[in-house]
Amino acid sequence: MSDITLSELGELLLECVGAPEEGMAFEGEGALDTPFLEFGYDSLALLQVTSVINRKYGVVLDDDAVAEAETPRMLLKMVAAAPQAGAVR
Repeated sequence: MSDITLSELGELLLECVGAPEEGMAFEGEGALDTPFLEFGYDSLALLQVTSVINRKYGVVLDDDAVAEAETPRMLLKMVAAAPQAGAVR
């Protein structure tokens, strides 16, 4: 299991696919439940960032599950609950 903060997720998305829509920010409690599409990030962007999460944190995420993560809160919960690469279940 690995914990990634909302701020870290925002930084990873910025590095991978660019800045969110103008006026949008990965800050505060409200951002946790804002759909990724409102930030301007689609499912392809999420797959790109989860690939980086896998490499950087050793977290293994299922692509189909990631595609269903509509908000940062949902993705962060998946990351926290996911096994790390090489971990025994």
